[in-house]
Amino acid sequence: MCVPCAAPSEAAASSRSAGEGSLAREVAPPVLRGPVIESATSRSTGCPAYSQTLPREPRSAVVARRLVRASLTLWGLESLIDDATLIVTELIGHAIDHGRLASIRVVVSRHSDKAVRVGVVDRSKVGATRRVDSDGDPPRGLGILLVDALADRWGTEPYRWGKQVWAVLRERETP
Repeated sequence: MCVPCAAPSEAAASSRSAGEGSLAREVAPPVLRGPVIESATSRSTGCPAYSQTLPREPRSAVVARRLVRASLTLWGLESLIDDATLIVTELIGHAIDHGRLASIRVVVSRHSDKAVRVGVVDRSKVGATRRVDSDGDPPRGLGILLVDALADRWGTEPYRWGKQVWAVLRERETP
């Protein structure tokens, strides 16, 4: 179930009063500027979401963490930032290991007042699986175990041309 975004942050409200652009542009998360990175885009219909296409390389994890952090801050879900940034880092690592093309797409969407879905899309059909034994190999592929431990649920959404590995995190009630 989708819900509207929480009220815009104070920064967005002050820039709106200054007469800058549309609300969608005002609340868009800051992104790393440079020759390799595109800007983040927001979804204008459906569930509130931000996404960004990045190179399939390790340094993209830094930009993905910034996108997740900024999105969760805008939605008032700061308590999820640590786990969500760790999860997106692991999902980026999985896409780097298994993707086929030079780019991947990071998607952060809000499906309820207290829940967010973080996903990474790549062009490989190799699904993510929990690894329980390394069979004597060097420890690799254990990131999905971490995702499994931190997320409320996670999975793989297959596409005809690839997949999205995603995780849902939910804010816990505080006593």
